[in-house]
Amino acid sequence: MVDQQWGGVRQRVVALGALPSSGMVFGSLGHGWVLEDPLTDDGLAELEAQVGVVLPEDYRSFLTSVGAGGAGPAYGLFPVRRVQGRWRWEGDGADLADLSMLARPFPDHGPDPDDLDALLAVRPEEEDFDEVEDFDEVEDFDEVEDFDDAFEAWDERWGALMFAPERTAGAIVISHLGCAQREWLIISGTYRGTVWSDCRADDADLRPLLDPAGKPVTFTRWYIDWLQEAELAAHPPA
Repeated sequence: MVDQQWGGVRQRVVALGALPSSGMVFGSLGHGWVLEDPLTDDGLAELEAQVGVVLPEDYRSFLTSVGAGGAGPAYGLFPVRRVQGRWRWEGDGADLADLSMLARPFPDHGPDPDDLDALLAVRPEEEDFDEVEDFDEVEDFDEVEDFDDAFEAWDERWGALMFAPERTAGAIVISHLGCAQREWLIISGTYRGTVWSDCRADDADLRPLLDPAGKPVTFTRWYIDWLQEAELAAHPPA
């Protein structure tokens, strides 16, 4: 039986994708308006048994009522698939999520802002190194290498602080927005069922998506808002 909140959603997506103007929707070339088949109840049970946690209610009902992934916000909702007997999410950056840590609570707080500011303050900048004017001179190559070595050392410190597996425990990547920006669905912990933006590639910590009232966006709100906006984009006012 189709969950009430998802009634008609799959049909709306299919109808939208059939429109000649559907290509006007951002990211549609990525997902091609294809929705995976829904999971069976047995498939969902096996998935949850393997990851060791019950998925948020609205997401799990989406998987069995609408589809296991495909057409959705940005370049699409990452599909969950069974590959060689094991379930996994697939997509650009999906492997950033450690599935063995999904039952652990998603952290209530990220790295200390003061620690982030202090590290950003010492980030090497190329202009701080001597300008390279003549690559025929050996010392110029040394100057380039000095900057590269300094930045690599700094980047390792940044990665250890921002991309530690513990930072995204209890969460999965569900969508890719391009330019290494992604969105996560929180599976466990205080923020269970909400969607977070990941702009760590732009030196910003993860943060929750908020609705106009300032409330955290749930998976249902995230998907339905996208669908409504996509329908408007594909049906521009005359």
